[in-house]
Amino acid sequence: MSQIFAEKVLLADGWANDVRLHLTDQSIEKIEISVTAGADDTRVKVLLPALANLHSHTFQRAMAGMTEYRSAGRDSFWTWRELMYRFLDHLTPEQVEAIAALVFMEMQEAGYASVGEFHYVHHQSGGEPYDKLSELSGRIIAAANQTGIGLTHLPVLYTYGGAQEKDLTGGQLRFGNDVDRYNLLVEEARKLASKTAADMQVGIAPHSLRATSPEDLAQALEIHKVGPVHIHVAEQPREVEEIVNWLNLRPVEWLLDNCELNERWCLIHATHMTEAETIAMAKSGVVAGLCPITESNLGDGPFNGSTYLNAGGAFGVGSDSNVRISLTEELRTLEYSQRLRDMARNVLVVGEGSVGTTLFCGAAVGGAQAINRNAGTIAEGKLADLVAINSEMPALCALSDDQLLDGLVFAASDEVVTDVWSAGRHRVVNGKHVAREEIISTYRKAVGGLLSAL
Repeated sequence: MSQIFAEKVLLADGWANDVRLHLTDQSIEKIEISVTAGADDTRVKVLLPALANLHSHTFQRAMAGMTEYRSAGRDSFWTWRELMYRFLDHLTPEQVEAIAALVFMEMQEAGYASVGEFHYVHHQSGGEPYDKLSELSGRIIAAANQTGIGLTHLPVLYTYGGAQEKDLTGGQLRFGNDVDRYNLLVEEARKLASKTAADMQVGIAPHSLRATSPEDLAQALEIHKVGPVHIHVAEQPREVEEIVNWLNLRPVEWLLDNCELNERWCLIHATHMTEAETIAMAKSGVVAGLCPITESNLGDGPFNGSTYLNAGGAFGVGSDSNVRISLTEELRTLEYSQRLRDMARNVLVVGEGSVGTTLFCGAAVGGAQAINRNAGTIAEGKLADLVAINSEMPALCALSDDQLLDGLVFAASDEVVTDVWSAGRHRVVNGKHVAREEIISTYRKAVGGLLSAL
């Protein structure tokens, strides 16, 4: 058992002062309020529930900065995707693991305690499976074990190269599985996860309507009846158009009409929706998986945020392409996207209140739901997914309790993070991950080999 003493803690019902948390078996066993610190307590200034990063493709971190050169014609998500396919052709299992470890470490240093890894690179270049089908899933799990981050692993079902069951081509060949082989992959990944931390789990991720088929999706859902279901949807207008031409409904419309959408589901992006789709999606109980930095980087467009929140929709945030890993920036970019579209301020709050609190607490609860993690608030019985921040930093020191989360979201950087616990594993201490030097050294060697192959 270990203890944390915080001068200030954000509990489910508000702020409390001079709080001791007793941690055991990865969880918060007991909370004492208005007490003094024990001699062996870890002491922090402000303690918050740590967020889940609900959507990540770790391998893309290594190509950050490689796609920001404008070529002839108009760059878009689709031109970026072609560059990404060429990049991943060269990735080895060792490089996949080294990149994932770096990304997971950076997430924890930014204040995330857990991650949903939407993992779609399964095979060798050219599409030949590894001798062990789950080789690359095993590498992701190994990286999570090294860093101590809480992992919900999401192997991706990617059967087709585009809407109307187009053939896989080029870089997509590394993704491809029919449903039968995909099920074997998921089972192997679950066996690997069962041998690690008790909070590690495996869900499923049909990549998108364009990369599956109605029949394949129905078959996968019939077999995997419990656990998280994540899917990309409506990220680009062209994607919406292709699905309408094929299935006669918009992507979110089709899912609402043909799948039992509920709290298991996380719809990633859902950027291009009608008002009716937005409201129906909010009322279905799913989580909107929003990735504002990546969506900005790729020119996707803004989410229908105010309509969705006013309809009671749950949401969380993810770093997606990992071009930039910053919890504070992810949340503020979400709000700023709404302000730029609407030419208004303080958009993402229902009625009156703190936008920072709405964003931070909403993403904490929604992110935990999306990756099926017993976290999102600080309470007895919850996983000890915790982040400590230094309220004496210049960006925060002048703020009242009611303004603190606004300061964190809109004025601070991730350097205010001092400590992070992932299911009680104290992996960030004084702002740095405990295995930082080893992880960075391994990453530099791996990337050096990767760059020489490009």
